[in-house]
Amino acid sequence: MITDSKNLIFIVDDDPDDRQIILDAFLEHNNQVDYVFIEDGDELMQNLNSPDSVYPSLILLDLNLPGIMGLQVLKEIKGNKNISHIPVIILTTSTLSSDKKSSYELGANCFLKKPDNFQRMVDFANAIIKLWLMDIPKTDTSEDLQ
Repeated sequence: MITDSKNLIFIVDDDPDDRQIILDAFLEHNNQVDYVFIEDGDELMQNLNSPDSVYPSLILLDLNLPGIMGLQVLKEIKGNKNISHIPVIILTTSTLSSDKKSSYELGANCFLKKPDNFQRMVDFANAIIKLWLMDIPKTDTSEDLQ
């Protein structure tokens, strides 16, 4: 059975340190979201195309992945009517304008360069929750992003 999960984010990144930093940033102010770590594009597509899939409410996708590269994964997601509705945020170290342009042309909902420090990643995580998962309240009373 395929279902949508309202509070589930797939974090697709082959670097275990990056995955942990991203997770820690999200957990800094919000623990009401579930996270699934996926290491490459092949695994993501197998998961999304499985008959017993649970669709995430959001995918954070790195471009530089082993196997199927991120842009190809994005193309496959947005070209499949069953999963094209899932928002995809590109979260990458790439600074190439061609990667950004291609990502948007292929249907990315957002293109973000990975922050260079933890506080900026926390700020990004809070903004992502606020913009993409708006009905999930934050778990503390820290000041919202301006």
